[in-house]
Formats: sequence, structure tokens, C-alpha cells
Amino acid sequence: MPRFAVILPAAGRSSRFGDSRRKKPFVTLKGRPVWVRAAEAFVNREDVAQTLICISEDDRDFFKQTFQANLAFMNIEIVPGGAERADTVQNALARIKADVDYVAVHDAARPLLAKKWVDDVFNAAVEHGAAIPGIPISSTVKRVEQKAITETVPRDGLWCAQTPQVFDRKLLLEAYAKRDGFVATDEAQLVERIGQKVHVVEGSPLNIKITTQEDLKMVEALVDCVPKEQSLKNLHPFADERFL
Repeated sequence: MPRFAVILPAAGRSSRFGDSRRKKPFVTLKGRPVWVRAAEAFVNREDVAQTLICISEDDRDFFKQTFQANLAFMNIEIVPGGAERADTVQNALARIKADVDYVAVHDAARPLLAKKWVDDVFNAAVEHGAAIPGIPISSTVKRVEQKAITETVPRDGLWCAQTPQVFDRKLLLEAYAKRDGFVATDEAQLVERIGQKVHVVEGSPLNIKITTQEDLKMVEALVDCVPKEQSLKNLHPFADERFL
């Protein structure tokens, strides 16, 4: 069985979240912290050998005190964050165990994940070496400058990238070693730069990244809509196929 490590970046400033008291991964979502909901999709998997969460040094003491019980129960390692996302992930990569085959990077502020979505992208990474989930763009896309439209961009072939983004460990290490200060918005962009094709599996619109307060309200409304696995005794001929 391939062995995976999971990195959860949570060291950002949350400047667009609009809450000076709490950063978005640390807020409570229907009784559980957002980052805990994100981590739960991985920590109980047999193929996940290591889970790391990246925290700003400014948040370290608060995080350890507030979430001590979660950290102990879930066996999650804390890694210091960096100035930018890529620096943060690179810090975590240095701590990955030698026997790990693949590395997944998942936004700690994406709390809505179904097991099937993780299975799909993990399997695609094993087959192709690099894989991410995404959804095709359905809205008309406009390029805007100074609040005026300058171009309508054809949406054919345009997808919104999501996480977890999963890569062969050696491939991701190579991509980071060659970034040379390049500022990437996700790991796939760095892997693309070294000439590796990244496979895309269709994700779900429910896999929302919380950036603003409005996103949090949307996630709160949708949290119970994420497909759940059912035990065999609960299955019946009229069960909704989305939840099987």
C-alpha cells in the first residue's frame, strides 16, 4: 500500500476573513474547529502515515493550548510556518518521513471533504505521479481593471483548482528545490514549472475554501450535505445514490 503524508497549511494571515480575533482555520464550525474537520478526512486513513499542520509562530502557543486534546488524539505534528505559503510547505516537506511515497497538501480552511473525493485524487496521484481535484468554471469570466471589464475570457478548458493536491514525494521535493523564489499560488504550479503534467480529477463545489465571513456562512449551511459513507446495515434499495 502506498504511504501518504498530509500537510495542512494554516500559517496565513487570514487578512480577508474580517475577524481580528480568530484566523479562519481556528474558528468553530458546528461544534468543531475548521482545521479539525479538514484533518479528519486524513488522520483515520490506513494509507496516511503522517499528518502535519503548519502554524505561524505568533499562533503557536495559542494553538497548542487551545487544541491540545485534538492534537494528542489525532497524532498531528506542528510545523512552523513561513513568510509565504510555499515557504510554509517547504518547512513541512523537510519533516516528511523517509518511507512516505506521496505527499498531499490540503488547505486547513477547506473543511468539507468526502472520503470518495480523497480516494479519487490519491488514486490518480499513484497512477500519474501528480493529481489535484478541480471543478470546471461554469460562470462567464471577465477580466477587470479599475472596476471595468477589459475582456471576456473564454471559459473552455478553465477549471478552478482545489485541494488536496497530491504528488510523488520526490517530484514535489524537486519542484520546491527548483522554485528559486518563484511565488506560486499552489503546489501544482510549481510541479508544472518543472515539466510534469498534473492530472485533474473532478472535485465537488462543496469543497469550499473559507476566505471570507460569507464563505463561512456558506460552509455552515452546507456542512451536512457532504456525502457520508454508510454501513451496509443502513443501505436499502431506495437510498440516495449520492451517499453510497
